[in-house]
Amino acid sequence: MPLTVPVLGLIRAPLHITSVVLTMFGVIDRIGSVALVAALPIASWKLSLGIYLVVKGFKPYPITDARRAASTPPAYRDI
Repeated sequence: MPLTVPVLGLIRAPLHITSVVLTMFGVIDRIGSVALVAALPIASWKLSLGIYLVVKGFKPYPITDARRAASTPPAYRDI
């Protein structure tokens, strides 16, 4: 995974958490423009992470591959 996706998430999440805390204490409106501006970066981060995982896929790991091969009946292993 490129380093930019996690770093952007680490930058954008505190902005969203700050917006939520300010909303809880009544400083900003829940449906106001400030809350929207604070929520859009985290939404774009989640969308980019989902797109990345769909396009690139997950990395296979030997432990899970061995477990899956052991649980698959012999008749279906060659398909």
